[in-house]
Amino acid sequence: MKTVNIPEEKINSFFKKTQEEAEAFGYHLNPDEEFTKELLESILINQDRYGYGACPCRLASGVKEEDLDIICPCDYRDPDLVEYGACYCGLYISGEVLSGEKKLTSIPERRPGPDQRLTVKQSSQKEIITSLSLPVWRCKVCGYLCAREEPPETCPICKVGKERFERFM
Repeated sequence: MKTVNIPEEKINSFFKKTQEEAEAFGYHLNPDEEFTKELLESILINQDRYGYGACPCRLASGVKEEDLDIICPCDYRDPDLVEYGACYCGLYISGEVLSGEKKLTSIPERRPGPDQRLTVKQSSQKEIITSLSLPVWRCKVCGYLCAREEPPETCPICKVGKERFERFM
């Protein structure tokens, strides 16, 4: 049950802003406007509650440093879009899903458990990185670099498709 009442005007304004930003950066919001606005309202509630817009589908700790990975758009959005066609909460969908080329399926939780996150944080502070754990992709049009399993569906800088990326490292 929601404990914070967000004015409809604020939700509509946030919806419009989020939709414009998503499209400008090559992403797509879920076309179910009622569903999308409910998710955005929950992000606004988390913003009021915690001071940051945590993903509405995950339990935030209330400590921003512990939740940086789930502040919307979360760290798991792009891998979920590539693999499943939507992010975990369903706010963002891929172009393939939007066009009907790909059907939505259930999306498993990608976020490590609290103990694993703590271990990763502690070990990353102690180790010197000597090799990359992910491939680095380069947009052949604008030179944008990203380290992840697959290139993004659309370059966030110049908006070209993933076919314009090459493995850089």
